[in-house]
Amino acid sequence: MKALIAFDLDGTLAESKQPLDERMRQALADLLAVAEVAIISGGDWPQFDKQVASRLPARADRGKLWLLPTTGTKLYRYDGAWRRAYAELFSNEEKKAILDAFDAALKATGFQAERSWGERIEDRGSQITFSALGQQAPLDAKEQWDPDFAKRKAIQAELSQRLPNFSIKLGGTTSIDITRKGVDKAYGLKRLSRESGIPLDAMLFVGDAIFPGGNDYPAEQLGLDTISVRDPQETLSVIAAIVACLA
Repeated sequence: MKALIAFDLDGTLAESKQPLDERMRQALADLLAVAEVAIISGGDWPQFDKQVASRLPARADRGKLWLLPTTGTKLYRYDGAWRRAYAELFSNEEKKAILDAFDAALKATGFQAERSWGERIEDRGSQITFSALGQQAPLDAKEQWDPDFAKRKAIQAELSQRLPNFSIKLGGTTSIDITRKGVDKAYGLKRLSRESGIPLDAMLFVGDAIFPGGNDYPAEQLGLDTISVRDPQETLSVIAAIVACLA
């Protein structure tokens, strides 16, 4: 019997950087009535707040919800308000090395987008994220830019040569997330296990990027039971089935 259900966010619970829709809000409230729930993704807390924390229905048991921004290098819990339990932040030297590597990798690959909606590189404290079309790009443009992951895999390969001591993962539809070496969703889920007291074999992970190179794949490598989904619509069906089994 699984005690905690963990989810990726973008592409799994919501469209990229969009708030949970009404059906997903109610589905998560149903799930929180029968299990602990965790959400782990590359976005920082403001994005989690916009997409998830501020969108839950009043009946949702927030005390059973674990929110892990920036690939689990931060953790937020609810005790009448959302509070940060921990954060593991980059040094200034680490940040400079990453930003310099991005400049070099983008020049080497030539995959600079012609148009940008907002900042392309975001410092999230414990993670630096590249969004090829900018942080505010419309979903249709993002989906068309790199549908087969080829562009980002080329950039990822260049970054890996320049940043051997860092973890470089594809995230969302146009993003690349950089954390310290060994920091990926497996790291975040292990940290979650320590913080929650819930063993890894009592967790189930649901994500849309459970494939080699995808930012959800470390959950499978960790040995967790996983369910791969195509989109939030399929996730709704998965949640309904889990609630029926656990209720």
